[in-house]
Amino acid sequence: MTSTENLLPNPAAGEPTRPRLSAEEAAKQRLIVALDFPSGTEALAMAARLQGSCTWMKVGLELYLAAGQKIVDDLKHLGFDIFLDLKLHDIPNTVAGAVRSVASSGASLLTLHASGGPAMLSAAAEAASTIQDAPRLLAVTVLTSMNEQELLATGISASPGDRVLQLGAMAMKAGVAGLVCSPLETASLRGALGTSPLLVVPGIRSATDAKGDQSRTASPAEAIASGASMLVVGRPITTAADPAEAAAQILQKIRP
Repeated sequence: MTSTENLLPNPAAGEPTRPRLSAEEAAKQRLIVALDFPSGTEALAMAARLQGSCTWMKVGLELYLAAGQKIVDDLKHLGFDIFLDLKLHDIPNTVAGAVRSVASSGASLLTLHASGGPAMLSAAAEAASTIQDAPRLLAVTVLTSMNEQELLATGISASPGDRVLQLGAMAMKAGVAGLVCSPLETASLRGALGTSPLLVVPGIRSATDAKGDQSRTASPAEAIASGASMLVVGRPITTAADPAEAAAQILQKIRP
């Protein structure tokens, strides 16, 4: 059982109704801190500053390639749950093999690209289903850095919102546990797919935060209200003068 299964119920966000937590602990289950650092040393230093303040840490491609499985082990040792954001995308057999390879990593969530297609997604889901305590699979729909012009440059004429709905429906049919989408599509995905998908949402920015390379953003409270299950927040926390205080302010806004 992953700790995402212990959230206070939020029917709009597809959150399960099993054990009730305090509002503070439930808020912590909704926040994933993105450790987007080039080295394990820097990532662990930040994680240490956030111990007791947060429950989930995201290990992305940059950090995983730099530090390998050791960073996952070290973060687990510190007591964190791990969102392994590798965005797997290859032929079905290769992705299924990759899922089997990382299933023992200790991560609770693992991403792959929905644009890999139904055969790839189904192969990944089937591989995960045969492994005890495998991470739950999340299909990335459209990256939050992409806008309509970026999509068009790749040959996709649909709007980001329409493309997210198309990919989301396909991915859920293929058997994944949830989706990664921008906060602008959470409400439409809930309307189309119901309460069951876990929706993990990056692109979280308050009115005073710099958007950086994010194109489709919303505030923490707006994202939760629109149906997000969990939020991924990086720079607004990790570049703050006091990361723990920055996290605490976000947690206050997303308490049930």
